[in-house]
Amino acid sequence: KILILDFGSQYSQLIARRIREIGVYCELLPYDVSLHFIEKFKPNGIILTGGPDTVSFTDSARAPYMVFELGVPILGICYGMQTMAVQLGGDANSAEKAEYGFAQLRAQNHSELLRDLSDEINSAGHSLLDVWMSHGIEVTKLPKDFNLIASTDNCPIAGFANKEKHYYGLQFHPEVTHTKQGKAILERFVTSICKCQKNWTAENIIDDLLKKIKDQVGENKVLLGLSGGVDSSVVAALLHQAIDDQLTCVFVDNGLLRLNEGDEVMKTFAENMGVKVLQADAQNYFYEKLSNESDPENKRKIIGQAFIEIFEQEAQKIKDIKFLAQGTIYPDVIESAGAASGKAKVIKSHHNVGGLPENMHFELVEPLKELFKDEVRTIGVKLGLPEKMLHRHPFPGPGLGVRILGKVKEEYADILRHADHIYMEELK
Repeated sequence: KILILDFGSQYSQLIARRIREIGVYCELLPYDVSLHFIEKFKPNGIILTGGPDTVSFTDSARAPYMVFELGVPILGICYGMQTMAVQLGGDANSAEKAEYGFAQLRAQNHSELLRDLSDEINSAGHSLLDVWMSHGIEVTKLPKDFNLIASTDNCPIAGFANKEKHYYGLQFHPEVTHTKQGKAILERFVTSICKCQKNWTAENIIDDLLKKIKDQVGENKVLLGLSGGVDSSVVAALLHQAIDDQLTCVFVDNGLLRLNEGDEVMKTFAENMGVKVLQADAQNYFYEKLSNESDPENKRKIIGQAFIEIFEQEAQKIKDIKFLAQGTIYPDVIESAGAASGKAKVIKSHHNVGGLPENMHFELVEPLKELFKDEVRTIGVKLGLPEKMLHRHPFPGPGLGVRILGKVKEEYADILRHADHIYMEELK
């Protein structure tokens, strides 16, 4: 497995997605994660991401020194390369010309990372790679025992390597699709250099998740808030397989759904899943809670709180419910700054992450919270969910509540429901 230490780049999530697409497990954590965690994680390799800091400032972020003592390969990308250079005795300063966008890179000195990769050959017979740059600082002096492995017209040190230690630095971003050979570069790092096996497969993920669910839940009962969307549907299938009749699903009609959504979700689950689903009619409850609120962020929090209150009411009818299951996925956690560090900026609260009350009477079961959407869909296919369910058009958890500008009223929701239905029909 690969540990990705995040310095705050807008592309950090993409690195994790690319590594997992290759078939290798990885986790994305803040660069200042505890040394105990790094030791316990036992990575086969470490990637240092880009970030907004200026490496030449004394208080800028640094990689934990422990990573250079583990004896595993390291790949520094953009800021990650710069901090590696500075921490290992080299130097980095402001570039004469900041770069943002396309660049052509010449690989040099036949490094294990870039050897034989090329997008075109220039008139002198040199291999060139099309890459994506985004930086205002660059490495100006190589650390001891490092060689130059890549340069561009504008950036003399665009890549370096310490062959013995398997340390590599790249000034460009291999994780974005604009770097044409980017996936090949990352694959070479994690498989050839870090010697990782490609065993992060849908089958292995499912086995692992089923075991975790059984270990967490034991003999207890679970209530799942089912929206009918991809994430909660896949959670329903997993829980059904892991704990069978200990699971009860509740579909909450909050009055903010698409046209006929309630009936469709109930029908789909009855036909395909064999799961117990109760329908809670809570339209008036939600309308009342939202009646005086216009701010979208506050609406999300009110909706999150109201969902929990309805789940608690339903749980009392069923008795002895200990766990609440949710379809939270990795980007929900990252976007809500729910990541352990709190360093991510809040993009928006997700009603199932940022809106949860502190005094909840349930323990949470969130089997998908470390998975990306495409991984969730792949698992859904393996679990036998119908295509229609896995490729439903995305719809926000707070529903039409945040699409209605200003205060939420039932008549507004009805107008918007019909408009949305016409639009979706035309789109299909």
